[in-house]
Amino acid sequence: MIDLRSDTVTRPTAAMRAAMAAAEVGDDVFGDDPTVNALQARIAAELGFEAALFVPTGTQSNLCALMAHCARGDEYLVGQMAHTYRWEGGGGAVLGSIQPQPIAHQPDGTLALAEIEANIKPDDAHFARSRLLALENTWGGKVMPLAWLEAACALAHRRRLATHLDGARLFNAAVAAGGDPFAAARAITRHFDSVSVCFSKGLGAPVGSALCGPKDFIARAHRVRKMAGGAMRQAGVLAAAALHALDHHVARLAEDHANARRLAEGLQGLAGVAVEAPQTNMVFVDVAPEIGAGLVDRLREDGLLCTGLYKLRLVTHLDVSAADIDRAVVILRRRLQEKTA
Repeated sequence: MIDLRSDTVTRPTAAMRAAMAAAEVGDDVFGDDPTVNALQARIAAELGFEAALFVPTGTQSNLCALMAHCARGDEYLVGQMAHTYRWEGGGGAVLGSIQPQPIAHQPDGTLALAEIEANIKPDDAHFARSRLLALENTWGGKVMPLAWLEAACALAHRRRLATHLDGARLFNAAVAAGGDPFAAARAITRHFDSVSVCFSKGLGAPVGSALCGPKDFIARAHRVRKMAGGAMRQAGVLAAAALHALDHHVARLAEDHANARRLAEGLQGLAGVAVEAPQTNMVFVDVAPEIGAGLVDRLREDGLLCTGLYKLRLVTHLDVSAADIDRAVVILRRRLQEKTA
C-alpha cells in the first residue's frame, strides 16, 4: 500500500530503533530521565526558549499551553479551522473551561488583523476575558507569512494577550523557507510566548511533542500534563527517537516537499479536478461530485490510502519514495477520470 493519509503513519527507521534501544533512561516523573532532559534542553535551545516539556501528543501539548496561559472563564482567539479549535475534541473548553473565539481564515490561511483586534473583548463582566492568541504554522500545508506572524503577535502583545503557536509541522515551514532549518524555525518562534512542536509527523518519531516557553510557564504546563495523564516513567526510549529525528530527519523534509510537487504536477490536466499547488508536504484535490463519490474506497482497492473528509488530501512523508509517487499518479489519474454518479 502507498499510504498518503498523513505523515503520522511513518514508522521508525532502523537507525531510530537502534537509538531507542540504546537510550539511557530514568524515571521522568522524578525528573531524572537523562534522555528526556536532554531532549527538553535541546528543543528549547533550538527554538529560542528557556525550557521545554516532553508530552505524548500534540493535542496534549496544545491543551497544556491553553491551560497554562488561561484560567477558567478566559478566552483564546483562534482560527475557525485551526487544530487547537476544531480537531482536538474541544479540550480547552471541556477540561479548562476556556472559551474559544474562532475567526474565519483568509484564503492564504491567515487571520485578518482587523478581525483579530475586533474580537478582543473589552474588560467588562459581560465578556469572557481575552487572554491568548493561538496561531498555527503550517496550516493545511500552507506556510504562514513571517511578516503576518510578526504583525499578529505584535498586535496581541500590544493588547496584553499571550501568543501560542501550534507548530506541529513547524519544521516543514522552516525547511520551506530555505537555509538552515533551525535558524528559520527560530525566526518564526521568536514572536511567540509558547510553541508546540511535534516529532511524530514529518520527523518520523513514533510518539511525542514538546511544548516550549519560559520556565514559569513550563512549570504550570507540567502540572497540567500531570492532570491530563501525560506523566511518563522511562520515557527516554521515546525521547531518543525525537533526538534522532532532530539530528537526521529535519533537512530531509525537503524530499517530502519535492514529492508533493511531483504528485501535484502529475495530476494536472484532468477534467473536473482542481489541484492546489503544495507549499510543503500536503496536496489537496477538489473533485466534481460525480468523480468523488466513493473515491477513497476505490483508491484503497488499488493500493492507495488517503483521506477525503472535505477534499482529497494526500500527504507525503519519509516512507514514500519518488517511485511511490509515480505509481500513485497512475492510480489517481485512472480513478479521477471515472464517472460514478
